[in-house]
Amino acid sequence: MSGFDWPLLMAAGLRGLRLQPEAFWRLTPAELRLLLGEAAQAGSLRRAGLEALLAAYPDVQAEKEPEDG
Repeated sequence: MSGFDWPLLMAAGLRGLRLQPEAFWRLTPAELRLLLGEAAQAGSLRRAGLEALLAAYPDVQAEKEPEDG
């Protein structure tokens, strides 16, 4: 199972947004959320979240140890 409530999503897209079926099925889940206004409800990035991202994806590479040659 995909975890999506397809009947609800289809009703929102086809009836609520009045999308044609072809347009609905071409949308990504993120695009559908944006059209439904859900993306605007997401909170802004807080300091702890930024620090976690910086730790996971540092801007500089770690220095290599000199090789014995």
